[in-house]
Order: sequence, then structure tokens, then C-alpha cells
Amino acid sequence: MAIGFTPKYEREFTPGDLTQEQFLTLAVETAKKQGWTIGHLSESGFIAHTRFSFNSYGEEFRVVIQDGTAGLKSTCTGGQMVDWGKNEKNIQAFIDTFTDIQKQFTLEETDSLYAELKADFVTGDTSEHAKLARYGNEKIAGFFSLFVPREGYTITPLVIDLNIIIFILMVINGISAIAPDSDSLIAWGANLRPLTMGGEWWRLLTNCFLHIGVIHLLMNMYALVYIGILLEPYLGNVRYATAYLLTGIAASICSLWWHDLTISAGASGAIFGLYGVFLAMLTTNLIDKKSRMSLLYSIGIFVIYNLVNGMKGGIDNAAHIGGLVSGLIIGYGFYPSLRVKPEEDRQYDLTKISIGIISFVVLFSCYLVYLQVPVDTEKKFLTQQDMKNYDIDKYDSKIKEFISSETEALSVLRLPKETPKEQLLAEIKNRGIYYWKENIELIYEVENYKLPPFLHHRNKLLFDYCNLRIKSYELIYQTIENNTDLLQPQIQDIDKQIVKLIAELSNNSKHE
Repeated sequence: MAIGFTPKYEREFTPGDLTQEQFLTLAVETAKKQGWTIGHLSESGFIAHTRFSFNSYGEEFRVVIQDGTAGLKSTCTGGQMVDWGKNEKNIQAFIDTFTDIQKQFTLEETDSLYAELKADFVTGDTSEHAKLARYGNEKIAGFFSLFVPREGYTITPLVIDLNIIIFILMVINGISAIAPDSDSLIAWGANLRPLTMGGEWWRLLTNCFLHIGVIHLLMNMYALVYIGILLEPYLGNVRYATAYLLTGIAASICSLWWHDLTISAGASGAIFGLYGVFLAMLTTNLIDKKSRMSLLYSIGIFVIYNLVNGMKGGIDNAAHIGGLVSGLIIGYGFYPSLRVKPEEDRQYDLTKISIGIISFVVLFSCYLVYLQVPVDTEKKFLTQQDMKNYDIDKYDSKIKEFISSETEALSVLRLPKETPKEQLLAEIKNRGIYYWKENIELIYEVENYKLPPFLHHRNKLLFDYCNLRIKSYELIYQTIENNTDLLQPQIQDIDKQIVKLIAELSNNSKHE
């Protein structure tokens, strides 16, 4: 099992009495037998990609023949930190299959096949393969080099260093390295609707360089290193930096629009944006077709897994989605200038033009969304002092509990029609009514918090909402228990009140 930024496994293999040409021919036949896609082939070796399956994410498999010895290397191409033995299994499967293939061909047949292979050779050695096929492995020689700018890898280490420096400064100033409190995050630039909408618009950007604990920082920087190694050489410094900043702002705007009182911080929105840019590129002809599919699978899995994982509490999935979508748009926006040759680009300044247009479109779109972000009409904005005086963070945590209980209670209404009567009655009583009563107790609890007036008003609406739900469930219980439709008019009347109250709650939320 290999562990690292790009888990890999390497092994030397001696061809025996075979010439370099004969070994290369049989190695290619072995890769084909395995169903792997050969993306680069030269007289000194080849680069292939394994098939995507439940046991493989499309690893890169490299064969380099030098001085009578073949170097075999299997490398993960996805965002995983652990390969769970995949790379070692790839190499062992190659060796086992090669041994079988060797018995099936005579030396004359092998020489004949080599003559056919030569037509597919590319110019230069495998180490000079396209930037994408290298996956940046040659450039990142050691751990500390991840933090040092170099050609093709300049902006990524600078962003990483900035994030780490800010985190260190926070810790030096007495902020917890494991779980920073809300006041500290706000003071250092976290995104929060009442403050950002109150004129502190700079939080849209500063929160992208702020992290909620060391684990949060490490996970984000790992993801940034991986996508940076892949993407920065293709985009160049200016495009890459532009994409990072624009998608970070777009992610913050989406978080601002979606969350009323959630404190948001972290580089993940911008990182998702970079993944979005790369996904856009992978759906075009900018990248070699043979390499495209394995990367599309691995990057796609990373994105989908993290979006699904983001549905859990405590993760700002709105920022992830905002970053991803804006990244896709930016990626397609860069397409025209990435297609042209360098001399044509210099002649027409297509890079500058595309960056200017994309920046305007994204920022103007963010501005339009910013204007639509809900704010409270009675007390339009809160200040940092207000946030210290009120129990906003505690209240937000309790509201998440409310939503979780509400989901449990409403699940009763989605039970299949064929559910046995006794089970249905038990679910209504022990799950539905139980969780609505739990939420009433929760509302009583938060009413004792120090809250601005508009939140006390929302508490009253939530209290009435829960009571109406309980009345509705009790009537449904009686209807099923007595097998009667006489109570249907009352149930329908309560349902109308519930719909009206939900609309009022929605209106209330849009003013917070």
C-alpha cells in the first residue's frame, strides 16, 4: 500500500535474453492484453493508463527501458492519498501477463511486430512526454519543493505559503490550531452574510485564505497541490491566478446567498473552481484523447465524492458548487486562447483579451448575485460588535439540529402506501410527533439566547409551524386508526396554514 501526494509503486524488471526492441514489443502487447490505453510510445518505453473499474481509478503505468533494465512505475492519477495496493497489483499483473505473452510469440514474430510499432513512435524520450502525461512527478522531487515556486509551478506554492503563513499568525496570536472560535474567524476575515453585506465586501476574498483548524488547512492544501501540478503548466501563471481568485469570489458569493448566519472560511471553493476549470478542459480536444478519459474519471470521482461528503453538517457545499460551476465557465472561456499557437497569441493578445472578458463576466455576475443576497429589512446589517453581543453561532448550530429533526419527522409522510397499519401508526407517533415536539423544545431553548429581534420573530414562526405539524399528524393518526375520512377537511385546512407559514418563513429568511 502506497501513501503520499501521488501514491506510486516502482520496480525494476530484467528482460533477460531479449533485446530492447523485443522487450518493448512484448511489453506493448502485455499492456494491450490488460486492456490499458497506450498514450505515448517511443523506442525507450511507453506510458499507458489502466482501465477504470472498481479496482482502479485509471493509474498511469510507465515503462522505461535503459541499459538492459526496464523500470516499471504505476502512479495514481486521482486525488487519493492512499492507493490500497492498486499500484503494486498493476505491476505484478504486468509481469505475470508479460511472462505468459513471452511464451506465445517467437522471436521472429516479435521482430515483425516491432517493425509495425515504429510507425507509432513519438519524437523524443518518454521523459519529454506532454506536460499532462508527466503529471508533474518529475517537477515535484521532494516534500519541501512543494512550497518553492518554479517554472510551471509558481502560483500554487505562493498560495500554499500564504495560507500557511496566515494560519501560523493566527496560532501565534492565541487562536486554537484545532478548532478556532467564531469570534476569531470573524476577526480574521471569515465570510458571514450580515457583516459582508454590511460593507465588509473584502471578506469575499479574505475567507479564501483562512482555515478552520489545521486538519482543514492540510486537506485543502493537499487538494491544491494536486490540481496545481496538473493545471498550472497548462494555464500559465496569469490564467491560473485569475481562475483561483475569480472562482474563490464566486464561491464566497454562493455561500453568502445560501447561508444566512453561517461563518464560512477556507480555500476549498477556489480549489473546486480549479477542478472545474480542469474538467472543462478535459471535455475539449486540448488534452490528448488517450490521457483524457482516465483523468476525467479520476477528477470526476474526486469532485463527486467531495460534493456528496459536503452534504454532511459543517461543510459549506454552496461554496463548493459555486466554485465548481464558475470554474467550468472560466475553463470554457479560456478555450479559444489555449488553442492558438504562442506566436498567434502574441500577435492578437488573445490571452489578455480572454482574461479581461472572463474577469468582467464573472465579477459582474457575482455583483448581480450580490445585489440579490437576502438582507433583513428591519435591521439591515449587523456589525462585528453585534456578532459579539449576540449568540449567533450557537443559534446557527441549533437551527441545523432543527433541520435534521424536521427531516426525520417529514420522512413519515414518505412511507410506502403498503406500510402495515400498526407500523404506520407507530411511525407517526414515535418518529413524526416525537421529532416535532423535540423541535418545540429546541425553540424554547434558543429563545433564551441573546438574539437580534428578527431572529426572535423567526422563532415564533417556527414554533407555530411545529404546532401545526403536530395537529396535522394527530389528525392523520386518528384517520388511519379509525379508518375514516371525516377528518380530511380539518387536515386540508391545517395543510393550507402550514403552506402559508412556510411562505412567511421563507420571506423572513430572505430578509436576514
